[in-house]
Amino acid sequence: MRFALSLASALLWVLAIPNLVASYPSAQKPGAFDTLISRESVGLQDIVTWDEHTLFIRGERVFLFSAEFHPWRLPVTGLWLDVFQKIKAMGFNAVSFYVHWGLTEYKQGEFDFEGIRSYEGFFEAAKTAGIYLIARPGPYINAETAGGGFPGWGTRIAGPWRTANQTYIDAYTPWVAHISSLLAPHQITSGGPIILLQVENELTAHVDNVAWPQGSYMQDLIDKFRAGGMVVPTMNNDAWTAGFNAPGSGEGEVDIYAHDGYPNGFNCEELYNWPADAFPVDWWSKHRDISPNTPYSILEFQGGSFDDWGGVGYSGCSVLTNHEMVRVFYKNNFAHAVKIFNIYMTFGGTNWGGLAGPPVYTSYDYGAAITETREIYREKYAEMKLLAGFAMSSPAYLTSAPSDDDKDGKFTDNTNLWVTKLVDAKSESAFWVIRHSKHISTEVREYKLEVPTSAGSVSIPQLGSKKLSLSGRDSKIHLTDYTLSSGQQILYSSAEIYTHHTFGTRTIAIFYGLKGETHETAFKVPSGTPFEVVEGDESFLHESAYKDGHLILNYETSGRLIIAIGDDILVHFVDKNQAFEYWSVNLIDNGNAYSTKAAVLVKGPYLVRSAEITPGPGGVLDLRGDLNVTTEFEVIAPPEVKSITWNGQTLLAVKRSTTNAFTGTLEFKKPEVKIPVLKDLEWKYIDSFAERENSYNDAKWTDANRTETAVRNIIRPPTTPQVLYASEYGYHNGAQLWRGHFTATGVEKSFNVSVRGGIGFGYSVFLDGAFLGAFAGEGNIMNDAAEPSAKHTLTLPFPNNTPLESGSTHTITVVQDHMGLNEAWHAGSNEFHSPVGILDYNFNQASEKIVTEVTWKLTGNLGGEDYVDHVRGPFNEGGFYAERNGFHLPGYDTTKWGLRSPIGDGVEDAGIGFFVTKFDLSLPTGYDIPLSFDFKNTTGVTPANYRALLFVNGYQFGKYVNNLGPQTSYPVPEGILNHQGPNTVGLLLWSLQKEVVKLEGLDLVARGVYQSGFGKVAASPQPEWEVRDGY
Repeated sequence: MRFALSLASALLWVLAIPNLVASYPSAQKPGAFDTLISRESVGLQDIVTWDEHTLFIRGERVFLFSAEFHPWRLPVTGLWLDVFQKIKAMGFNAVSFYVHWGLTEYKQGEFDFEGIRSYEGFFEAAKTAGIYLIARPGPYINAETAGGGFPGWGTRIAGPWRTANQTYIDAYTPWVAHISSLLAPHQITSGGPIILLQVENELTAHVDNVAWPQGSYMQDLIDKFRAGGMVVPTMNNDAWTAGFNAPGSGEGEVDIYAHDGYPNGFNCEELYNWPADAFPVDWWSKHRDISPNTPYSILEFQGGSFDDWGGVGYSGCSVLTNHEMVRVFYKNNFAHAVKIFNIYMTFGGTNWGGLAGPPVYTSYDYGAAITETREIYREKYAEMKLLAGFAMSSPAYLTSAPSDDDKDGKFTDNTNLWVTKLVDAKSESAFWVIRHSKHISTEVREYKLEVPTSAGSVSIPQLGSKKLSLSGRDSKIHLTDYTLSSGQQILYSSAEIYTHHTFGTRTIAIFYGLKGETHETAFKVPSGTPFEVVEGDESFLHESAYKDGHLILNYETSGRLIIAIGDDILVHFVDKNQAFEYWSVNLIDNGNAYSTKAAVLVKGPYLVRSAEITPGPGGVLDLRGDLNVTTEFEVIAPPEVKSITWNGQTLLAVKRSTTNAFTGTLEFKKPEVKIPVLKDLEWKYIDSFAERENSYNDAKWTDANRTETAVRNIIRPPTTPQVLYASEYGYHNGAQLWRGHFTATGVEKSFNVSVRGGIGFGYSVFLDGAFLGAFAGEGNIMNDAAEPSAKHTLTLPFPNNTPLESGSTHTITVVQDHMGLNEAWHAGSNEFHSPVGILDYNFNQASEKIVTEVTWKLTGNLGGEDYVDHVRGPFNEGGFYAERNGFHLPGYDTTKWGLRSPIGDGVEDAGIGFFVTKFDLSLPTGYDIPLSFDFKNTTGVTPANYRALLFVNGYQFGKYVNNLGPQTSYPVPEGILNHQGPNTVGLLLWSLQKEVVKLEGLDLVARGVYQSGFGKVAASPQPEWEVRDGY
């Protein structure tokens, strides 16, 4: 087995940076987690190490619970800390992030990591929140983004990508060097938050004609990242448990093997219909076979689902992957002893501009625990918080592994249930994960748990007449011989534990179950140890007994029952909804947000962001968080705390409860929120289709005159006299316009054209300004299995079906949408090279094909790869006339434009119009008020065929397709919208029909109002219009 780099590679590094290892800080004092064992490393540093159980960070065992979050999907750097704090509040300690190659090297050789594309603020925000980072810089990332993160110019690079093909290696080498130089200074070895490096992404599926595995390709990437200064351990993420690039596999092996899992799939229309055959039952055994000497790691596990054009929307995806999935599937992963666990996505964000790849749309909410609007109301957020609390407060789990004797009916008296026993290698502790044998079951199953303990075998419950019960779509983690934070022991508990902390001499433990369930917990205390109910309905304590040195309590989890056991233990038995209200918050220690030395428990608020005891004799606990209603709060804190502040304000009416907790009321002060009614505003209008007319001068457009593609073996070789693929000419996103000039021969009477633009695309065709016809788009469809991008063919008669006059000159205009370049999930395939543009054309029907010479011109976003707006970035603009001329930017002079509303007036005759309105917002400070632009959709009746682009202060934050949907609500974060200041909103309306189209409605809506301790949000830069040659 091998845990490190090859000796030669390691020596090269040591020689290159001789002071690197010597400069590392010494290991910190071990905490509660076992540290006295041998650990492996990559030989380049000794801060992040591992054994077969877990990672170690500075010598301390760590369960890594990670959330996927892509900063480029939230282009407001001032809000990154908000998301980090909400992830930290869940009990997570890490974030995994992708770096988007195509966004930052849009033109080959020119790197742009400035402003909203800089990662400096992301790294600082992670440190402020106390979040470790898993860097995933690709070069391929997938991620349902354009090109899977590959740059558009890569479509002109020959040879198979994601292989050891030299032209591909030459393409990514400068990128890897550059991104390594940006990431390396922020590794934990230099005081930064980055602790792991994932190389490539899901390098598992491949085409048949590519040698496999691609060890030399992986090794080249690893070597180049190392040469760029990356010294933290490397990982991969097999798309499934295939074992590729695992430690010991040879060339291309990583340090720690990981895989992905999406067992519920991506069909959000199914809602509650989970796949019956997708429940992972053998992941632990496969891990032992593949990589037995590394922690069991899942680097992408399903936290939601993407949705397609024409789909059901992310509300459906949130149901498919809801809190029940957390209960069943996530706990099943714990049964497989997962120790590095990343949830994709935890915050999805927005595919603003042209970031989306087919088939997804603007929203990337993903049905994740944290919504696109950064709200945390979904129940799975709270469910994940409970599971993270267990993981972070259970040291014995970190060195536990499944036994080999789990099977249906084992350890229970019910053969319809399946129990996995996890045994701690360092103690007598064991964990019993129980779930339905058929995981999709919605039945309630009663059972007794029959397990060995340090006191002998027991049948739980021992008291009372009721059995334990497992509801449908549920799982539980039962405990035996569990040690609390101050050393007190639990013999067993059927109720699950959220967390436990010791405050002074008393330990607080929180156990939970579904409302109305019967549970039993046995404490290892001397017989006769007094106990009393200090809060709650005593009738919920069904029975109690002392037996063989144990106090056994049989109870119902309904509401909250607090029982004091002696002077040392205070137990909260609560139903799950009560448990959701608790927050276990680690105290910031002298500015160190990573500290796990001490914590506080807070009950009540919508969110607790941070907790810190102010240095000095006053004992002030500073809590920061958010409220959405007035709430009663409870705080359990170390004994040195004498008073509490909330968001900097001293809480005066604070009392001490019978359990010595601080209690009081946090008042939500409902603000006045004034939002303009968009239909009542003055809208200015300008035609955005000057190119329609024959008189339009397209001399500055790109000549589409290539006769062959840069890559000869692309997925579809051109069949037209000139290559009419947009990326061949440097246009990779947004709308594209084609103009074909020709002289008639006298027989042309119709135009036949095939166009591809990705799933959900549309296009319209004109002759000399006259509308011939359009394709409005189809969702969730693959028209041709051999050509993965959606395409469509139209045969369009000329006006009056009359042949054109011989010798007359004409112009064909094609306006097409671009839904993003294809991803390249199958390594070595040509998927990424799938063209966008005009595939074929001819005059008249194919059966009477007329050869007419056409000269083609093309335009897309202004400048193509030499894009002009380097603040908002290359994906922000497309090729519409309004975009090329910057009409969407603040400061453009609209005084000479006409008055016209997209809501009341719209556009006609397949036109393209651009509308602008302006308004000031004066929303109250100290509140987080997510806003969205909501379109009234008409897909439920005969829909009008039109598309719209929404621009807010110059940022494109919405692509709306009326006839497809499903998205009608477009959140725009504060920082793009100015909540205290002026705003410019532009709306491009593109009709794909002869009849008048107009918006049925457009409203600016407050999605929620939260009294927040986050603070002021720094706005993203919003440069105003400057003169540009937009032709």
